[in-house]
Amino acid sequence: MTRVLDRRIDSSKELFTGKGALQLENRLKELREAAGWSQGELARRLGVSRQTINAVETDKYDPSLPLALRMAKLFDCAVPEIFIDRWEPEI
Repeated sequence: MTRVLDRRIDSSKELFTGKGALQLENRLKELREAAGWSQGELARRLGVSRQTINAVETDKYDPSLPLALRMAKLFDCAVPEIFIDRWEPEI
């Protein structure tokens, strides 16, 4: 198996676009609504803008690791319970 760090990458965006792009599903909207919070209220609790919450919920933006960790703490769950990664390594 070849690790990503062991192979030459022509473009730094290869990891994020095209074949093999990172695609996460997220349950943020579901969790927010279950808590009875608006996007604005969740944003206030996390210290980000309402637009950031909207972008994450609509899959236009993947949150930074620190923000994902804050979300997990706020909802008392693990990050993979909010952000589901269906990626499987090539064999």
